[in-house]
Amino acid sequence: MAKQVKLSASRRSGTGRSAVRKIKAQGAVPAIIYGGKQQPEPLQVSKRDISVMLSHASGENILVELEIEGEKAGRLALVQEVQHSPVGGDILHVDFHAVSMDEMIEADVPLEPTGTPEGVKTFGGLLEQNLRALEIECLPRNLPDIITVDVSQLNIGDAIHVREIPLPEGVKTRVSPELTVFSVLAPAVEEEPVPAAEAAEGPEVITEKKETSEGAAGPGATAAPAKEAKPAKDAKK
Repeated sequence: MAKQVKLSASRRSGTGRSAVRKIKAQGAVPAIIYGGKQQPEPLQVSKRDISVMLSHASGENILVELEIEGEKAGRLALVQEVQHSPVGGDILHVDFHAVSMDEMIEADVPLEPTGTPEGVKTFGGLLEQNLRALEIECLPRNLPDIITVDVSQLNIGDAIHVREIPLPEGVKTRVSPELTVFSVLAPAVEEEPVPAAEAAEGPEVITEKKETSEGAAGPGATAAPAKEAKPAKDAKK
């Protein structure tokens, strides 16, 4: 199941580049929490704390209990998005989505194959993964980090569909059960190279057979009638 962690946060009032620069100078990262019954609220969290939390995360879904300064009770939220700088990879912004322990949530959970398929091990086939993550629905306490699928029994031409994936208790899929998740393809057959001489000559073209002698008729042709010999002229006496 997804690990629930605690994270301290405080409200921020300023917006814009100057406010963000001040937040960064304090060693913090701008954030926001939205969803649930409350209005979206700008926050800031410690850059060090959020970095440590992300480095220890074993899956894509992180369930966080936000301890917001000035509030007695923490707010439960999912880390919805983390924006990184394209240069250096520094954390620029974090989005939290508020959730409730007694309300169903939707999430994409990574799918990971385990074992070596028989068709790959014995016949040199290729394991193809058609679905990288599974869209699921569950209560926050049942949210899995990752879903593993045993593919060791797959042979050439075999496949595993969504309906055949064993799901943790309390987890339902939100996609078609007929979708193919894993399959084993036959090994690719290499074509023999064509000799250069044959390639230069090009393909042989079959044409109509030519007549080999004068007067020969083709198949089905009617022979022309013989010409009547002209009578010889009388010799002069």
